Amino acid sequence: MQAAKGEAGGFVSDEARAKFLVAYDRAFTLWPRPWEELDVGTKVTTTHVHRYGPADGEPVVLLHGAGFNGSMWYPNVAALGREHPVFAIDTPGDPNRSVARAPIASPEASAAWLDEVLAGLGIDRAHLVGASYGGWIALNQALRAPGRVASITLLDPAGLAPLDARFWWWFSVRGLAALAPRALRRYLASWLDEPTLAEHEIIALMWAGTRTYRMEPKFPGVLTDDELRRIRVPALLLTGRRSALISPREARARASLMPDAQAEVVTGSRHGPSLEQTDPVNARITGFIAAAADQARR
Repeated sequence: MQAAKGEAGGFVSDEARAKFLVAYDRAFTLWPRPWEELDVGTKVTTTHVHRYGPADGEPVVLLHGAGFNGSMWYPNVAALGREHPVFAIDTPGDPNRSVARAPIASPEASAAWLDEVLAGLGIDRAHLVGASYGGWIALNQALRAPGRVASITLLDPAGLAPLDARFWWWFSVRGLAALAPRALRRYLASWLDEPTLAEHEIIALMWAGTRTYRMEPKFPGVLTDDELRRIRVPALLLTGRRSALISPREARARASLMPDAQAEVVTGSRHGPSLEQTDPVNARITGFIAAAADQARR
């Protein structure tokens, strides 16, 4: 479900929210422990955050895809949190524990919101890791409010190419597969290279959100060539070889416009490199962040 244009996202009722949060809490049992939960107030939101990892180190901030929440990072948190405090943000306007009092999907509103959240967490500089729509949030932040951005890692991000039939085909097939009985979903997870289909807690949470939440509409515009040239923080773009969102050729061409960007293709991945090829992607992200931090110290 979607909220009306110009309205913030929200649950259809208090009862629906309570039922959703049962599924939400179950999904977070997939996360490594211990972790803590925080609420950060901004001008137009109360933003919920899960924190994991050491007290010291350069923070890593995780930005999930549209229609979801921080639970999606369950395969990545332990690896990223070995040397860094990790903050997984529930983007307001999506089904999660954050509360939106006004829309934040416009480029200007998104940049202002995230800067407020980082400030509220006491973060001066962070490495942003964004998947799909979260990748657009990271790109937008590096463009419009780069002061707190140490680097950006973009996992098959939105905002580099327009959505086309390839994406909507994948979206439809994945949605139908998620409706399949649990035993069949295990088979489909392997056939479609979609491991989350086999995670019952994640699928249950996805459908709980679909039934109970009116999402803020999110259709991010494609960044222009000039806008990409103005993104000067270190950037790593990882796209699936069979990406539903952007072809490897397009990804390399668009990344080449950013002054300090690397683009790589993840074999065996469609639209979720961090979920579909977890170990190599975790290693690549941590290596990139270490190199970006070393570059900043020089």
